Amino acid sequence: MNSAQGRLSMAASPSSVSGLEVLLSTLQNSGDTASTLNILNVLDELLSAGTDRRIHYMISKGGSEALLTTLVNTCCNASPNYTMLLPLLHLLAKIGHRDRHIGLKAEKAGAVLLTLNLLKHNIKQARRASACLWVIQVLSSSVSTAKLIGENHGLDIIYSLLPQYTTKHLLTVKAAIHAFAALLCTKTNVCLAVSKGYISGLLRLYEDWHGKGSQHGAPAICHALLRCLHKVTHRTTGRQAIISQGGIKLLHQITQTCLSNKGLETLVEPTVQLMRKCLPKTCIPLASDRSAYTFALPGRPHFVPDTELASGIAYTDGSSEDSDDEEADDSQEADKDYDDDLETDVSKLRLRPDPDRPKNLLPQYSCFCPEFSYNFQEMDLVSEQEESSTTSSSSSDEDIVLLNSLFSHSTRKNRKRNSSTCELSPSLSRSNSETGVSSTAAALMEAHDFHRNNDTHSANLGVRTIERQAKEQDCRYQRQDGQDHKEKHAQQSQSHRTMIDILLERRRACIPNHEPKLYCSAAAKARSIPGFTILAFPDFWGHISPSGREPMAPRKPDIQRKKVLEDIQRFLNTGDIINRVVFDLEDDTLQGPSDSLWFFSKFESGNLRKAVQVRRYEYDLILNADANCSQHSQWFYFEVSNMMAEVPYRFNIINCEKSNSQFNYGMQPVLYSVREALEGRPHWIRSGTEVCYFRNHFYPTRGRMKTSFYTLTFTITFKHSEDVCYLAYHYPYTYSALKTHLNVLQKSVDPAKVFFRQQILCHTLSGNSCPLVTITACPASSGMKDMQQLRDRPCIMLTARVHPGESNASWVMKGTLEFLCSSDLVAQSLREAFVFKIIPMLNPDGVINGMNRCDLNSEDLNRQWCKPDPILNPTIYHTKGLLYYLNSIGRTPLVFCDYHGHSRKKNVFLYGCSVKETLWQSGSPVDTVGLKEDPGYRTIPKALDRIAPAFSFNSCNYLVEKSRSATARVVVWREMGVLRSYTMESTYNGCNQGIYKGLQIGTLDLQEMGVKFCQSLLSLTRDTTFFYSRSLVNHINLDHNILDHNSHNCFEDDEPPFIEDIEYSTDCTALKGTDLDSDVNSNIPSADEESEGDEEHMATQDWQDCIGQSQ
Repeated sequence: MNSAQGRLSMAASPSSVSGLEVLLSTLQNSGDTASTLNILNVLDELLSAGTDRRIHYMISKGGSEALLTTLVNTCCNASPNYTMLLPLLHLLAKIGHRDRHIGLKAEKAGAVLLTLNLLKHNIKQARRASACLWVIQVLSSSVSTAKLIGENHGLDIIYSLLPQYTTKHLLTVKAAIHAFAALLCTKTNVCLAVSKGYISGLLRLYEDWHGKGSQHGAPAICHALLRCLHKVTHRTTGRQAIISQGGIKLLHQITQTCLSNKGLETLVEPTVQLMRKCLPKTCIPLASDRSAYTFALPGRPHFVPDTELASGIAYTDGSSEDSDDEEADDSQEADKDYDDDLETDVSKLRLRPDPDRPKNLLPQYSCFCPEFSYNFQEMDLVSEQEESSTTSSSSSDEDIVLLNSLFSHSTRKNRKRNSSTCELSPSLSRSNSETGVSSTAAALMEAHDFHRNNDTHSANLGVRTIERQAKEQDCRYQRQDGQDHKEKHAQQSQSHRTMIDILLERRRACIPNHEPKLYCSAAAKARSIPGFTILAFPDFWGHISPSGREPMAPRKPDIQRKKVLEDIQRFLNTGDIINRVVFDLEDDTLQGPSDSLWFFSKFESGNLRKAVQVRRYEYDLILNADANCSQHSQWFYFEVSNMMAEVPYRFNIINCEKSNSQFNYGMQPVLYSVREALEGRPHWIRSGTEVCYFRNHFYPTRGRMKTSFYTLTFTITFKHSEDVCYLAYHYPYTYSALKTHLNVLQKSVDPAKVFFRQQILCHTLSGNSCPLVTITACPASSGMKDMQQLRDRPCIMLTARVHPGESNASWVMKGTLEFLCSSDLVAQSLREAFVFKIIPMLNPDGVINGMNRCDLNSEDLNRQWCKPDPILNPTIYHTKGLLYYLNSIGRTPLVFCDYHGHSRKKNVFLYGCSVKETLWQSGSPVDTVGLKEDPGYRTIPKALDRIAPAFSFNSCNYLVEKSRSATARVVVWREMGVLRSYTMESTYNGCNQGIYKGLQIGTLDLQEMGVKFCQSLLSLTRDTTFFYSRSLVNHINLDHNILDHNSHNCFEDDEPPFIEDIEYSTDCTALKGTDLDSDVNSNIPSADEESEGDEEHMATQDWQDCIGQSQ
């Protein structure tokens, strides 16, 4: 042993390397027991004193092969020496556990069946059996080796070693269970175990061992048995066997006892995971995975339409085909290694590709630079004419008819058949005509009576429907016989108009930049696939951000476990299961039962496809996929009514697709109460308790069988009975809200100071206009100098809402637009310094139809920028065309920023583009020393970090990924040469740094971010020192000591490791190498035990028979 101790000091030097090789060579060729034992002891002590690195080094030098050869040679002797075999098996187990190819090496050496036979002949010798079991366990890491052992009755031999509860030979029992689990890595062995009834045996063993509580190592044995059952569930036959043997019920009962016993808490999570895996896969209750909304796509034309003519294209080509094969699949990008995704081709990073269209098509975009052609001498006259035109248009006969018939209040049944045929109750009409402005309570009672008397399942307390076909209604009534019908219709229209006006006068709060009647007019012109005739109350009435900021919701410990156990109860106890469809977007005849909640989503930006009442107060909700495809379920926005106050309702959205969500980290859905709004609190508020997000057992109706669905579950306790509420993923912002906002802004600006022009960039596939806004300062005069200064102003281009589900981007854009139109001194400076080209909604069709990711072409528009199709991707095509035009006339934007929302991160941050940073991060061999790059792309992020409390400089990056090569940010940077080309990502959740840390983001915070982005642009003006001056800092209201806000000093992980497993496909926690080493070391006998063991060696003849069988 002295020599052994001396060798422990060996370092990784050439001499030690040769010394290790000498030891291994001697071990294989030594026929002397003492020498072999000495070498084994040296190796064991050498490896035990170091880290796994030493073991892996030994493996690389053929250590595993040497031990296997020694094992085979030792067993070939007439009388095997177990004094030598036992430490050899121990060392082989320790090293083999870290050798990924140990099974194949053992097969090659002929040691697999030999070890199995050693076990067979030493079943009654606990130490020997344990050593053999550990070796079998590590050898079974190879599928072929495990299959070989199973074919030679290895499962039967090892299963015979699994006893009922006992206090004897626990180490051997544990080793046997782990070896049995290792063999279940193959389908063949699982089938064998099922056919021989071993699954039922394992369940009964688990029940028996668990019944002994925490006595005598029972939890460790139970954990090992769970690992066996987890291995079984990798195969369908195994899962079915567990179900058929009552395994889920047994495991559920045992789990309930574990929850009340602290000594058994470690068994709860693996048991719950096991039950989740065994729950039968259930088809999502839909007739088809494809969206309920389909749109006939136009054929691809051979010509490029002019921008002015794009709106006139009729997209009704009978030869067009649905784009079934063009679904965007971003999940493939998530599977790529991040560094491998970085662009390393310097030519692609630095060289501009050729334009995607001829230059002769660019002059058509000159009309979108009205600041150059506008006659500022006639500015006052034109503005007066525009105001007159606006006023007259809003009071046109058509709009009067529209507004008079705007809100009809039918029952759900009548509304779906013919929403124009409802009648007001006589008592309600009298109250409107006979009473003046009454008290608040009276007004609320009138609103409530309006709701009740019209029996509207999802009415909004008197504000509900848009009648798009008001003129058709007039014609329909005119065709009726008798003058009475005409008079009755006129009285009804007048009554409705009066009720709306009274409600607005009495109850409506003053919501900045929102006019309900203008909103109605805009909504009536929006074109949707289903032809929406219903207006959601929050969009009509408006939203005011609550006075205080809302903290992130604290997550209760083990809340996911609680919800999963409730779901398992649904499978086990069906007595209280209702499973009744109470809402179906595709079934207009379905009536909500009186004893359930009523749902509705057929309005602008709404998304809820089906609602199923599972239990009395629990509902499964299914979202509608993006139009023309079967994917991208995330955004939801729906109405719910007929609730009882102070009753917790559980909602489960069961077809979410992303593998994780901010709902697991403090985020809540948003809720809007009509009752609260009429009482003067028109707020979207964060709501919901017991919020969590995890993988479920549903699968698609057909196709995409590998798709996993996830459940977002939350509990809502409504404040009022018989209220009407709306629930949404995030604060909704509709296309009609944008159109209304732009019209209100245009009226609000002083045309003598602010140049504000709305234009139609193009029309979408369904014919909705895509607005383009130009904002700058009017020149001081029409003199040459002032006009030249106007023409010399750099251009800033801002876009948003290319992904319709990212409504937070629209709120940021709202803040930007309002600030740029304001009288703020900084806004005035920005208008005098820049010309802003703003496209606030790149995907109107997706927003209108409640989609999450795509447009009507089922494509992600932010992956179409390389070569957008003029017909199928008109908004991207013409936005890029405008950029080409600006580039061609020498007015390339100084800044391009595309506003987005991020569902997996907190804070607000920027993505930019940098050649050097991309090459550095990717580990490219390209020498970047000679590459010159303007670092100005960091100017705006640094400025935002200084002034914006929600902004995280630490979250920004400037890498160019291959998978993002067709995004706006990368294409504008690469093709247009815009140095400061960004994507600005805003969280749906909140912030984990700065003064907003721990708070959920609200609409005011998002609008503030839009303001701060504008203010950061001052850093690009000629006098950049002005940006950092104390006077400006004070002017832009940097309160809360934001100057000391340094987000780049925050190194907290964006999301800490999640305690509860969102997925359930993983095994029970695998045995660690250190755990196996500890068990092996516990099996080393003392000198007295070795002597006693020698007397129990099997007879020579028996061993020779064993050798013969193995051969």
